[in-house]
Amino acid sequence: MPADDTAPGTTTSVSSPETPGGFSLYREIDRGDWSRLAAGTPQPLSETEIVQIRGIGDMLDMAEVREVYLPLSRLLSLYANATKRLGADTSTFLGEPDTTTPFVVAVAGSVAVGKSTIARLLRELMSRWPGTPRVELVTTDGFLYPNAELKRRGLMERKGFPESYDRRALVSFLTDVKSGAPEARAPFYSHMRYDIVPDAHVTVRRPDVVIVEGLNVLQPSPSPSDIAVSELFDFSIYVDAETDHIASWFVDRFLALRRSAFSNPSSFFNVFSHLSDDQAVQTALGFWNEINLPNLEENVLPTKHQATLVLEKGARHTVQRVLLRKL
Repeated sequence: MPADDTAPGTTTSVSSPETPGGFSLYREIDRGDWSRLAAGTPQPLSETEIVQIRGIGDMLDMAEVREVYLPLSRLLSLYANATKRLGADTSTFLGEPDTTTPFVVAVAGSVAVGKSTIARLLRELMSRWPGTPRVELVTTDGFLYPNAELKRRGLMERKGFPESYDRRALVSFLTDVKSGAPEARAPFYSHMRYDIVPDAHVTVRRPDVVIVEGLNVLQPSPSPSDIAVSELFDFSIYVDAETDHIASWFVDRFLALRRSAFSNPSSFFNVFSHLSDDQAVQTALGFWNEINLPNLEENVLPTKHQATLVLEKGARHTVQRVLLRKL
């Protein structure tokens, strides 16, 4: 199973980089201290809403939302409002009308680490804050080349690797968003069909916030003369965990999908629905070792320290520590 976000992956946790003087680029905040940042803040989501947001295998519950993601959404709201004020002040200084553009947040990390759930959750939480009521979510799966083009290029077995994405289209989309275009359109990807849906699009019309979720959103540009996707983000989040943990989550999710989505006759992965448990585990491990792990080690993990904030997860899929880049 090539490594789009339907296939699990993993990330090896690495300590935050230090300067030659031994100073870290990040504030390191343990869960207890981080959770106290939301003290007294009302929980805006019901348990039913959290269950609907939660992805397969995630351990998201009321406590995790309250202690980890509520303070994170508040921090993002502060950054978004400060950026909006700076934009307005700059326009005033230049004697121009206010042309503040959407605040763009990236959510990066391995397949199966839970970044899709986090992106959906942040969309709901941020939309509850007064300054950011309109929040849109776009996944980079829509910028994968169609399967026919991947086959033509010999890249079907490298789906999810940087070269399998139409990077120019993604940069063009984000450039439209950050330049203040009235609307920006992204292609639509079907996980059931495992392919781009022709003539289907996700349209973004100048919301307050755009969340962009994907494996390789923090990748550097392929050449110095090209703009990097990461240059178009105002804030970026990397979801991190030990490799062994994510490998286990990958296998567990594959088994769960085999009993659910894969059983649909229309699913691209229906061929795996009839595997025995042992066969399914071995198949999942094969995808992990041959595709997802190399992609993680070669392309995804090296971008970790591009992030503004790192969420470090423990074995139970819950966040144990937060690293926040110093300003």
